[in-house]
Amino acid sequence: MLDIADIPVALLAGGLATRLRPVTQTVPKALIPVGNRPFIDHQLDLLHRHGIRKVVLCLGHLGQMVQEHLGDGSSRGFSLDCCFDGPRLLGTGGALRRALPQLSETFWVMYGDSYMEIDYRAILAAFDAKPQSLGLMTVLQNGGRWDKSNVIFRDGQLLRYDKKHPSPDMTFIDYGVALLRRPAVMRIPEDQPFDLADLYTQLVEEKLMFGYEVTNRFYEIGTPQSWAEADEYLKTLPRRTDE
Repeated sequence: MLDIADIPVALLAGGLATRLRPVTQTVPKALIPVGNRPFIDHQLDLLHRHGIRKVVLCLGHLGQMVQEHLGDGSSRGFSLDCCFDGPRLLGTGGALRRALPQLSETFWVMYGDSYMEIDYRAILAAFDAKPQSLGLMTVLQNGGRWDKSNVIFRDGQLLRYDKKHPSPDMTFIDYGVALLRRPAVMRIPEDQPFDLADLYTQLVEEKLMFGYEVTNRFYEIGTPQSWAEADEYLKTLPRRTDE
């Protein structure tokens, strides 16, 4: 059985965050202040509380600032590594492919701008029970409330995922937490810009990725409005007492 402390998180935090300019011209999105702290501090507290101890940060725009802020993660109870895009941004899929040597056979994939309070241990157990699957996608019945729905999930089955061509019968959304096995990411070409959504679409079409429904809403900081909502929510949460 997989131990959650052994399963690393690939945290995708390398984008330009153009919708938050001018703030993100000088501060990476991971470090913008939310709830009186850099956003990534909230994320790491959440992951630590759920037993996760290994993180690989996929960094690009102003990534050095994130690395300097976190160090090796030991003071926060983590083993923390960084993987940089290099001279050109590789997109979510390309960044994940570059980080693959630093990941294990099974790993989490999450976004560096989202706060997601869910039962990570239960999700890992569900994935462990399906060794034939290459991926697990958490899904939320969104109904267009917090972002555009992009998933058909019916009777416990993940039937379709298409972020680029949503249809009216899509009432669920990719929640932003996934589990993948190494062969899935080996499909992505090395050192080429690639959208992770395209890989997910392929895996769903081939029935190699299954859905796991969650019910807590997510908070994210991709736009000024969602940043303000996340700020209000995260201000109410207690800080870790062992820092």
